[in-house]
Amino acid sequence: MTRANPRQTALDILMRVERDRAFAEPILDRELSRGTLAGPDRGLLTELVYGVLRRQGTLDFLVDAFAANRSTRLERAVLVILRLGLYQLFFLDRIPVSAAVNESVNLAKAAAPRAAGFVNAILRRADRERQSLSWPDRENDPVAYIAARHSHPRWLVERWIEQLGVPEAEELAASMSEQAPLTIRVNTLKTTRETLMAEFAAAGIAAEPTSWAPHGVRIISKAAVTALPGFSGGLFAVQDESSQLAALFLDPKPGESILDACAAPGGKATYLAQLMENQGEVLACDISAKKLRLVAEAATRLGIGIIRTIAADAAKPDVIPDESVFDRILLDAPCSGLGVIRRNPEGKWWKTPEDVARLAATQRNILDALAPRLRTGGVILYSTCSTMEAENEGIIDDFLSRNGGFVLEDLNALYPDAAGLFTSRGVFRSWPHRHSMDGFFAARLRKCL
Repeated sequence: MTRANPRQTALDILMRVERDRAFAEPILDRELSRGTLAGPDRGLLTELVYGVLRRQGTLDFLVDAFAANRSTRLERAVLVILRLGLYQLFFLDRIPVSAAVNESVNLAKAAAPRAAGFVNAILRRADRERQSLSWPDRENDPVAYIAARHSHPRWLVERWIEQLGVPEAEELAASMSEQAPLTIRVNTLKTTRETLMAEFAAAGIAAEPTSWAPHGVRIISKAAVTALPGFSGGLFAVQDESSQLAALFLDPKPGESILDACAAPGGKATYLAQLMENQGEVLACDISAKKLRLVAEAATRLGIGIIRTIAADAAKPDVIPDESVFDRILLDAPCSGLGVIRRNPEGKWWKTPEDVARLAATQRNILDALAPRLRTGGVILYSTCSTMEAENEGIIDDFLSRNGGFVLEDLNALYPDAAGLFTSRGVFRSWPHRHSMDGFFAARLRKCL
């Protein structure tokens, strides 16, 4: 089998992401599974792909600073090659300058031969003049500064500044450009957090308990999830701490009937079943029948038997074909995903303010469709992995203004030990720079009438 070149493979993946708006993770996984890369080359490929996607805005700023042609005018392959070269020069200390430049020139010779000299000149100039690089003025134009320095779209930086102010918005932007932690949820149907962490320690896997979620473990060592002790035996599931907390705040009880309205790929549905001690029923609904197979597979691996799946559009009033009502409903609504852009960094370059408004309309429709399915006295937990107020507080305020039979419950009163996670209104708001977890929102609504 011919050994692959990690830089060429990274270029191929990044070009597919650009051309097809494809997510990098499945493409990268397929490449790694072929076995044509070994040892450090596998790590380099992953670092190059995700590093360039996370730092794309900064890298394009550097192209504009050192090239006569603006990044928007360059041939796509040439721009991606420059991003790869500049990422190695500015963000990877262990790559010699000569290797970063020469390998980038070789990529250009194969993909865009006439641009090889241009790529060589730009990268060498960038290395030569890096100390004299002029960033946007932090005081006079904080949006431009944060967008360029921390690699985010300007409109998104503007929204963060409106919510948090400039200093904290910059902290958030810096955090959102870093690699997200790997967090798992211990399956307490089969083991305990202490026992599983002891197994990790025995295998040389460094790990620590999460700060807020009682069943969470953060993996510190670099390791493939499937290679961790206990994966095949269903001792844990991958789930960020913020997502674990959202399921906890619904507070499901053994024997209850629960609807998880947008369930795939199943992290929250399986956690709800776990919290219910595998007693009762969780109806896992999703618009994609294909993705629901992931829910069923996860339940089987974890030893969960109370999850039933149904393919349906939660935005339609007849989402459930019979007249069922539920004790509790989890609506983890389809959203912009702007709270998890550390994990899918390509997405931040595709999203627009118009997407947020469109998604907010869908979220309102789903919440309206589900409300009649909740029994009197029951609870809906509405959640998103978005930082945008229009998808979060805006949805809740709109719903309450039109539904007098519902009240917003104060999570500060219900979970006083976790008060640092809640706003003054009693909704859950996690931020990567504050809480070391994904950006998440959750609000509990109780049906009184």
